[in-house]
Parts: sequence; C-alpha cells; structure tokens
Amino acid sequence: MKRTAVIIFFFAATVSVWAQQQDDPIGRNLFPPELVMNHQNEIGLREDQRTAIRSDIQKAQSKFVDLQWRLQDETEKMAAMLRQRPIDESKVLSQADIVMNLEREIKKTHLGLLIRIKNSLSEEQQAKLSTIRAR
Repeated sequence: MKRTAVIIFFFAATVSVWAQQQDDPIGRNLFPPELVMNHQNEIGLREDQRTAIRSDIQKAQSKFVDLQWRLQDETEKMAAMLRQRPIDESKVLSQADIVMNLEREIKKTHLGLLIRIKNSLSEEQQAKLSTIRAR
C-alpha cells in the first residue's frame, strides 16, 4: 500500500510538471518519465537507456519515500504548533524552514531525475519527444 501511494505521488508530481511545461521555460526542456515510457518504441529507446532510466526512477522513488515520510511528520508538527494559543511565531517559522527545506529537497530530487532522463536520450530522441509533446 505504501509503495502504491509513493508511486501515485511520484507520477502525480511528474504529470503536474508536464502539464505546466507549456508555461515553464525549465519544464519544457525536460521530459517526464511517463512521456518517455509511453513513447519508448516511437523514439527508438535502446535497452541500455531503458535500464538506466528505470534505475534512476527507482533510486528517486526510494528517496521520495523517505522525504515524503519526513515531510509529513514535520508538517504535522507545524500544524500542532499552529493550533496552540498563543502561537509561538519564532518556533513556527523555524519549523516552516524545516518543512520548506524538505519540499526543496523533493523538488531538487525530481529535477535531478528529469535531468538524468534527458541526458540518457540522444539528440534525435529528444527532438522526437519534443514533437510528440507538441501534438
């Protein structure tokens, strides 16, 4: 069940990035895993590329699991602080730094994955994916 939730989160995040790519100058230069997977035959993805991308996704998923658990824990702590009367602003802001750093690490991990995927693809494959995405 936990693994399914992580996979759903991971793909929801990548779909979200993909959907925003039209307006995102960074995202439109990268390729989400599901785009590559859905068109692997069309772009002529080699077995060594498949293996490398699959390995990168698995490593990122493992890191996402840890980061998501930590983020949930720290977010719950911050929510508890916000229920107190009066709210200790300095403690909440300190906790917010922890939460935002975890969110930053998740985004950084995701960006790193997308970069590794792009670097695994040839120029021709990238061009084909760009054309496919534009359809």
